Amino acid sequence: MTAISALTVDTVTRDPRRRSVNLTVGLVLVGIIVLTALVSLVYLPYPPSDTSGSRLAGPSIQHWVGTDELGRDLLTQLMIGARIALAAGGGSVALGAVLGVIVGLAAAFASRWLDDTISAILDILIAFPTLLLAMLVIAARGASLGSAILAIGIAMSAIVARLTRILAKRVLSQDYITAARTSGSGWLSVILQHVLPNVWPTVLVNLALQFGLAVLAEASLSYLGLGAPPPNASWGRMLEEAQGTVYTAPLGAIVPGLLLVVLVVGINLLADGLRDIGDPTRRGRR
Repeated sequence: MTAISALTVDTVTRDPRRRSVNLTVGLVLVGIIVLTALVSLVYLPYPPSDTSGSRLAGPSIQHWVGTDELGRDLLTQLMIGARIALAAGGGSVALGAVLGVIVGLAAAFASRWLDDTISAILDILIAFPTLLLAMLVIAARGASLGSAILAIGIAMSAIVARLTRILAKRVLSQDYITAARTSGSGWLSVILQHVLPNVWPTVLVNLALQFGLAVLAEASLSYLGLGAPPPNASWGRMLEEAQGTVYTAPLGAIVPGLLLVVLVVGINLLADGLRDIGDPTRRGRR
């Protein structure tokens, strides 16, 4: 009976349709947010600073999601918030990926003492709270979306660098690397032809997960008043502004919170789907 049950479960989990569910659902959820952000570039129901609506009005034909305590259209702010969330996540991931991969490869190829020094610095950065690092950067540069992206990207780069270092060292210990060097291949050729192709699938999945964390970090900074300044409507700032009216006008807090959940869950499902694509062994096990 146990063997039959195990076989049944294994057969189900190996079904390609089941394996593609996470990727499909993730693409749909993230696609909704991306589409909203793209539409906001060419169309907004109202100007961001328009306060002509009634205060804390409920959903209506004029304001589909209602208005906030200043009379601003919530749908307009939510659409702008989608743009800011994707910009924060994308900018942080791009910065973290470039810095992290470069530093990680440098550590993997460095001498023993330099590798230990870089690893120690990375451990310190990883242990350092992201929000505290962001506050230091913002104190030096001022509160803005760019400052938030810079701080989150630097914090993210340490994680990417340590992962890249571990993966690159594992690749460099393989016999085919020795064979490539013996045949006359330079280190740049080894990196481009052997190291990066074996490193990128795992790093890509990690970056997808870091995207969701970057979105949450930006929302946290905006909630504290350290993110994009008004009239930019970050979802985090919308949550902060709506906390005093959550009982009288709950949509102001529920909808931006729900969109944050949709984006982060979608990113995580997408990362899981990418992990299946980039790891044939994992696909076989599932």
